[in-house]
Amino acid sequence: MEVKTSLLDNMIGVGDMVLLEPLSEDSFLGNLKKRFDHSEIYTYIGSVVISMNPYRSLPIYTPEKVEEYRNRNFYELSPHIYALADEAYRSLRDQDKDQCILITGESGAGKTEASKLVMSYVAAVCGKGHEVNKVKEQLLQSNPVLEAFGNAKTVRNDNSSRFGKYMDIEFDFKGDPLGGVISNYLLEKSRVVKQPRGERNFHVFYQLLSGASDDTLRKLKLDRDFSKYNYLSLDSAAVSGLDDAANFRTVRNAMQIVGFMEDEVQSVLELVAAVLKLGNIEFKPESRCNGTDESRVKDKNDLKEMCELLGIEQSVLERAFSYRTVEAKMEKVSTTLNVAQAYYARDALAKNLYSRLFSWLVTRINESIQAQTKARHKVMGVLDIYGFEIFEDNSFEQFIINYCNEKLQQIFIELTLREEQEEYVREGIEWTNIEYFNNAIICDLIENNQNGILAMLDEECLRPGTVTDETFLDKLNTICADHQHFESRLNKNSKFLNDHSLPHNCFRIQHYAGKVLYRVEGFVDKNNDLLYRDLSQAMYKANHSLIKQLFPEGNPAKVNLKRPLTAGFQFRASVGTLMRNLQTKNPNYIRCIKPNDKKASHIFTDSLVRHQVRYLGLMENVRVRRAGYAFRQPYEPCLERYKMLCKRTWPHWKGPAREGVEVLMADLQIPTEEISYGRSKIFIRNPRTLFFLEEKRKQCLQDLATLIQKIYRGWKCRTHFLLMKKSQIVVAAWYRRYAQQKKYRNIKSATTMVQSYTRGWQARKLLRELKHQKRCEEAVTTIAAFWHGTQARLELRRLKQEVRNKHAVTVIWAYWQGTKARRELRQLKEEARNKHAVSVIWAGWQGTKVRREYRKFFRANAGKKIYDFTIQRIIQKYFLGLKSSMPSMSPIDRKWPARPYGFLDGVHTELRKIFHHWRCKKYRDQFTEEKKAVYEEKLEASEIFKDKKALYPNSVSQPFKGDYLEISKNPKYQKLNSAVDEKVLLADVVNKINRANGKGTPRIFLLTKKNFVLADQKTGQVKASIPLPDVTSVSVSTQKDGFFALKLKEGSASAVKGDFLLSSEHLIEIITKLHRIGATAADREKLKVDISDEFLVQFKQDKVCVKFIQSSPKNGNSISCKRKNNRLLEVSVPTSP
Repeated sequence: MEVKTSLLDNMIGVGDMVLLEPLSEDSFLGNLKKRFDHSEIYTYIGSVVISMNPYRSLPIYTPEKVEEYRNRNFYELSPHIYALADEAYRSLRDQDKDQCILITGESGAGKTEASKLVMSYVAAVCGKGHEVNKVKEQLLQSNPVLEAFGNAKTVRNDNSSRFGKYMDIEFDFKGDPLGGVISNYLLEKSRVVKQPRGERNFHVFYQLLSGASDDTLRKLKLDRDFSKYNYLSLDSAAVSGLDDAANFRTVRNAMQIVGFMEDEVQSVLELVAAVLKLGNIEFKPESRCNGTDESRVKDKNDLKEMCELLGIEQSVLERAFSYRTVEAKMEKVSTTLNVAQAYYARDALAKNLYSRLFSWLVTRINESIQAQTKARHKVMGVLDIYGFEIFEDNSFEQFIINYCNEKLQQIFIELTLREEQEEYVREGIEWTNIEYFNNAIICDLIENNQNGILAMLDEECLRPGTVTDETFLDKLNTICADHQHFESRLNKNSKFLNDHSLPHNCFRIQHYAGKVLYRVEGFVDKNNDLLYRDLSQAMYKANHSLIKQLFPEGNPAKVNLKRPLTAGFQFRASVGTLMRNLQTKNPNYIRCIKPNDKKASHIFTDSLVRHQVRYLGLMENVRVRRAGYAFRQPYEPCLERYKMLCKRTWPHWKGPAREGVEVLMADLQIPTEEISYGRSKIFIRNPRTLFFLEEKRKQCLQDLATLIQKIYRGWKCRTHFLLMKKSQIVVAAWYRRYAQQKKYRNIKSATTMVQSYTRGWQARKLLRELKHQKRCEEAVTTIAAFWHGTQARLELRRLKQEVRNKHAVTVIWAYWQGTKARRELRQLKEEARNKHAVSVIWAGWQGTKVRREYRKFFRANAGKKIYDFTIQRIIQKYFLGLKSSMPSMSPIDRKWPARPYGFLDGVHTELRKIFHHWRCKKYRDQFTEEKKAVYEEKLEASEIFKDKKALYPNSVSQPFKGDYLEISKNPKYQKLNSAVDEKVLLADVVNKINRANGKGTPRIFLLTKKNFVLADQKTGQVKASIPLPDVTSVSVSTQKDGFFALKLKEGSASAVKGDFLLSSEHLIEIITKLHRIGATAADREKLKVDISDEFLVQFKQDKVCVKFIQSSPKNGNSISCKRKNNRLLEVSVPTSP
């Protein structure tokens, strides 16, 4: 894909409407249509971006496109929303200017998608890192949550935002996002109770019923069938292209990422379910004995389920739907509500409940995404709000929406003119006042504190007596009669009396975008936005924590008898705050346009687009931009683009760029009134001048292309000729070589023939002579052979002696060469060291010379600044290096990065201590109570047996299991388990040692907190049950055996048969648990543990000595116990190999 290097290159239509010539509404629309037909959906008006909704996916938002527009000049590439986002982000990051991006347009024009694209681009180009990515993810994931609760399907848009949103994204000094703050404006809460035909309620209702699990719906007392809920429209419940179930999962995941707790999500879903249940509550009329009508709930099942969800007493809410209490000073008056008033109260509660829930969601999201630091932040605001609305039936909502757009248009004109004026002043260009329509008079008509429409509406709502929409219109007719932008059928100005297009119950305001007819029906009620105090107090009595937060005015201890603020007053105050906020920031504008009402691609409806162009004030915007200079460009790119039009500037201009541009314009004879020279830019007044330059450049490029083609073709022909000439020389050379070689081969063949005959004759003659000579010499040869043998043997003996002598010389020579080489190596190393020292001294001398030469250019405190900067960078580098080389989280890991600098010694040591303490705390926090108990037992075992019992090291890695027999699960031991009343702490098989022969008998050993029990292994019959207080001490050896003696208290009932000598594989665990039980019991002494290779055991009336000896292993490695005499048992423990 070709990358454009300028806005003017390969342009489809005109990329910037300021350059449109001639300028008219028809040419404006024609240019938009031409670009839209070629999938160019973005067009500029100066720095304003016009965005056409393509209603299809375009390949212009890829990561490659992000990189293409990153750090590029605004006009350097073709128009794109990324160019505006990049310009705003770079101005914020590099120039420290707070930015705001204002996105306007009617429903379905793509405002929400435009805000997502801006946020995604900023997220892509800003910094990286774990914390930064987390903040970016939270900012991006706040959109699905707000879309679910604030967007709905309308006839114009399947995902229409039914609220205005302004988000301030906060950045640090590096341009990395720190957090954000979201403000919402005018949620269309009337949609909760009623939707126009062909439209849906808010997405979250359908997502909850479609995507929630059956268990969740059961807890919320909901059913998946949409038709069971009065507040959900059925004709458009299913929308093609929208998967409500998948979107519900997306919203749940987004809420988790943003930071919602699970109980908060559950509370939100309960409130959504309560709104659906609220819509199913119906009323029936009843007559009282005094003749007044009152209402009663028809079917109380939905009311009951709603009260259960919110934790409200059913009788309290039912009374709030039937009665209304009015308080005035110290008096209370209770009146009944008829059916119509009850339905009004029900719908008012539903609207207030959902509206306040939405406001709470925004507040909760702000708590999660707001910046944590208190330092000053750079701010980029993104405003996504309704565009100007002109419907067949316009009511209170359209009135305040259009009022907001009037304010935005006013600030747009003011900021645009201010930006133009600042640039002219900055460039030294004389400023000329621009005539434009100032809509301040319309804003004053609406918001004036005395005579404004909103003020009169508030006054009418607060006035005692009968207040209706008609009395409000009469008041408007009286006060606004002479205003030039206000029209009414009953206006005092008689010229409107014959205007039959203006109904009696309507008034008309001439906005900047055109005249709008408003029907006053519902103005007073919608402005009052009343919720009966009985309903607020009923909601406050709920046990639901979130409900109490949403209805604080229901607190009986804080009863406020003042009338609540009207909707118009609140909206005017919030718009005023928004305008003051926007005026402190540098504005960037995105005007969104919907090409057709069918939500189809490739369709451009002229009338619809013309209507939007008018009410967005785009033509007015172009005229404001063109009132001064239509085009401006820095000198360098201007000279680079047009330098080929002048021989003096082509191909290279060696002077300043401004002088080059002046020479260029003078050579082209551009009138001086058409251009002005600023400090860094050239300003062109009329687009015709720019198009003249572009046309001349295009012609010049064609001439240059022809010249380049001519030179290339000449070069190509010359290259071909030289190649042919070279080839001819090579062919001729090869032919001559071949001819000479052939002639040489013929001469050689003839010569060889003559030579062969001559050599044959000579050979035969020589053969005869040799044969005769051979016969003569054979006798001599025999004699010579014997002589030569004798001489050879003598020579062999001599050569062997020489070889032995030569080997000795070689060895001596090799030693000499090694000595010589090592000496030369030492000499070379010394020379290298001397040479390096000279280089270092020379470099130091050069540095000294440079410092002496440039010392005069440094300030007196430069050294301190350099020192502070160096220390700061060293500390920063130290912390970054420490972050990347942290040791593992194991408490036994003694590794720690080396200290890089001496002055950080104290900090380095302290950080190591802090990290180790923190790591140990993290490790301890992982322990459960069961695991802590196991480790405490291990620790106590260490205190008892470490370095005392040779068997202890083998038990360290073995966990203390306790119940090795699984006595509670094994049916074999069911009888034994029932015989033990307490919890079994340890169950194992031990060998009870017989005094008579030293052999062991298997017994089941059970340990509880009060007793230990010995039972038969086969039958499970209890053989002995000893209370733990009767056990005075335990004796074990120091070796690797499992023998231990349980010594009983003398005189106790348990000591009749004497002590117990037992053997077990889990000796360490058994004695540890016995010791712990004795240590934790307050009624007995701690169990004593004796560790000795010789101890006494009481068997009935006799005391027997048990002696442990080490023996060499004979029959395996088994431990044997033998009786030596009546007083001695000897235990042989094999020594370790």
